[in-house]
Amino acid sequence: MNITRSHGAMVIGSVQARPAGGARVVVDNFASAVDFTRRMPLLAMKRVAVLASGSGSNLQALIDTTRDSSQCMCAEITLVISNKKDAFALKRAEKAGIPTLVYSHKDYATREEFDSAISSALEAHKIDVVCLAGYMRILSAEFVRKWKGRLINIHPSLLPRHPGLHAQRQCLAAGDRESGCTVHFVDEGMDTGPIITQERVPVLNDDTEESLSERILQAEHRAYPRALRNVATGRVRLNSLGNIMWHS
Repeated sequence: MNITRSHGAMVIGSVQARPAGGARVVVDNFASAVDFTRRMPLLAMKRVAVLASGSGSNLQALIDTTRDSSQCMCAEITLVISNKKDAFALKRAEKAGIPTLVYSHKDYATREEFDSAISSALEAHKIDVVCLAGYMRILSAEFVRKWKGRLINIHPSLLPRHPGLHAQRQCLAAGDRESGCTVHFVDEGMDTGPIITQERVPVLNDDTEESLSERILQAEHRAYPRALRNVATGRVRLNSLGNIMWHS
């Protein structure tokens, strides 16, 4: 068990005078519990950046969960970057008081130059973990290598099935009876990185691409925060060979 270090104290109760003749309240094992929590390791809060190109519903799920102290996320969203100035994800971030940056890929001669500018911004904001949430850009190999083990993505299929674009359409065309989402570390392949977590959903007989997409999206809103928690707390990481390792 770990305690996450937040920016402020949490009120869990209060001590009040007992009314005359009132019943006593006894908290069993209080002293030993307090001593145990004092000796538990503190985990530094990880600074997370989210890269998004669209509506940012997964961004919203991450914002909401990281700000819920009961979730023990050990992470806070401190930066949102988009390659589209009109992305609704930016409005979500601004409403939450999170700094935003916009970098248009059209302003750069190469993908490498564009990614280098974003990488510099991430470093300037002291980012620990980068989450891709509907980020419609293929990352350069140099960027992926630089952020290896700190870069995660969510995909609307049960990888390795149906990588790439239009995964829901691929699923329906294949006649699958089950679909879902996958959160994975990003490597240099197309949706081929080590898997952190998956969540399954049924494919119904009357499903359209839109109805299946909505069901998967709801699963994504549960899976992405769960995966980020595992990464931020150090429960899962990549070793030097790029293999996934789990720690209890």
